[in-house]
Amino acid sequence: MPYVFLIAAIAAEVFGTSLLKSTEGFTKLWPTVGCLAGYILAFVFLSQAVKTVPVGIAYAMWSGLGTAAIVAIGAAFLGEPLTATKIFGLGLVVSGVVVLNLGGAH
Repeated sequence: MPYVFLIAAIAAEVFGTSLLKSTEGFTKLWPTVGCLAGYILAFVFLSQAVKTVPVGIAYAMWSGLGTAAIVAIGAAFLGEPLTATKIFGLGLVVSGVVVLNLGGAH
């Protein structure tokens, strides 16, 4: 169950972050409400996940997978370029999350 909370935290954070640009500096009401709701839910779910999952592992997964998802959303829906450098960087982020999980499993 803690990993369900962690996945929900990642999804909520990605939702909030994907709305961040459309808030236009928190001047647009509904995108701002959605963005802040996503972040609040992300921290609620993350707080439930870390009751069982070590904080370092949970945060690495939350931030790393969230970063990868946001880069994909930016490329697919927000017109942001997906360069070789970004792909390499994402590979490093994902590799770091995997290494941390392997180290935390022992």
